[in-house]
Amino acid sequence: MTLKPTLTRRQFTRRTLVASATAVAAPIFVPQTAFGANDRLNVAAIGAGGKGNVDIAGCARENIVALCDVDQVRASQSFNKYPKATRYTDFRVMLEKEGDRIDAVTVSTPDHTHAVASAMAIKMGKHVYCQKPLTHTVDEARLLTQLARRHKVATQMGNQGHSHPDSRRLVELIRGGVLGDVKEVHIWTDRPIWPQGIKRPEGQATVPKTLDWQLWLGPAANRPYQAAYVPFKWRGFWDFGTGALGDMGCHNQDLAYWALDLRDPTTVAATCPEVNHESAPKWSIITLQFPQRGKRSPVKLVWYDGGKKPSADLVKGRPLPANGSIFVGSKDTLYIPNAWGAGEFLSGAKTADFKQIAEDLVKPSDFNSHHYQEWIDACKGGKPALSNFDYAGPMTEAVLLGNVALRAGETIHWDAKNMRITNVSEANQYVRHRYRAGWRL
Repeated sequence: MTLKPTLTRRQFTRRTLVASATAVAAPIFVPQTAFGANDRLNVAAIGAGGKGNVDIAGCARENIVALCDVDQVRASQSFNKYPKATRYTDFRVMLEKEGDRIDAVTVSTPDHTHAVASAMAIKMGKHVYCQKPLTHTVDEARLLTQLARRHKVATQMGNQGHSHPDSRRLVELIRGGVLGDVKEVHIWTDRPIWPQGIKRPEGQATVPKTLDWQLWLGPAANRPYQAAYVPFKWRGFWDFGTGALGDMGCHNQDLAYWALDLRDPTTVAATCPEVNHESAPKWSIITLQFPQRGKRSPVKLVWYDGGKKPSADLVKGRPLPANGSIFVGSKDTLYIPNAWGAGEFLSGAKTADFKQIAEDLVKPSDFNSHHYQEWIDACKGGKPALSNFDYAGPMTEAVLLGNVALRAGETIHWDAKNMRITNVSEANQYVRHRYRAGWRL
């Protein structure tokens, strides 16, 4: 079944209120209706269990009108908390039936259904908050970026570190030149904390009565149910997840992309124990080469996961914790011993020493709640959220190219404009998603 959204009376009325706008490079959108700061949005959730609980809680001051989840047990907490919200198992049905009254949608599903859910909502003119990574494949990220611009909706990706006050100050300082010319960045994570480097489970287990397995599979190819996938452990399987890199890349790499204006790497090289066509590797080291951007020098960004880390010599022998990053500049080196937040300048300088560098970014006291509120305010006609799809889409593209290189087993040369790999034609199959019948963008 493929559902085609129709233009409802409510949508038509809204769109007659929309002022004309000229598309520009900066992210813009025009709210579909006039919301006051105290007006409440009607929010629907696609994915109401697990991370969905958190995303729904982030919108709790709005009207939670509909909840959709394929797993009735996982979603029970949200179902009980919002008993007046209409319940669904198929988000396509929910969006079709609830289209008249929904203003905004949260998408908190496994990676492989992020794009199909978000795209349908955006095409219906709904504002979208989608968990990281924004999509499952590179082409889906490009498409969501384009759709959000075209339909002028408010968007935000769920990488909450983007709202951390310390991270935002570091963005200002790096852009302000405190590190000098940054040509090298090293970033690592303690993920995976789920199985990777494994084969497909054999046999077929009994599907729990509370789980709709075919809807959980969604656009992915059909396969027998196994508890090895649901919940949480789907992250390691290529058909559903994006491995350690996809799971944490949009968190840990965010500061580098933001502060250094990185996008569209020219080459991506990957090292891992072995190429596994079923699941992501147990560990990997990914090296992305970014070209010169205006007066900024080319940048080499190196990613490590599965216990791999850069040399401690880069930070003069300091211990390297589970997550962190190192920015090597011509004037100074910045060491951040966490996924996001405060860092240490190896020169001994303190953040407070740079008062001459303007503070242009909002520094919230509670960055987790702010990340949702920033999107909600944008839905009501405020400024665009800072991790909107114009930013999150290109970053997701670059992050996921690392997975393409892993699956190809070779260094890939990327033509971003034409969205193709120029030197390993077989690798292009991993750039695009293949959807089974009944599912499409």
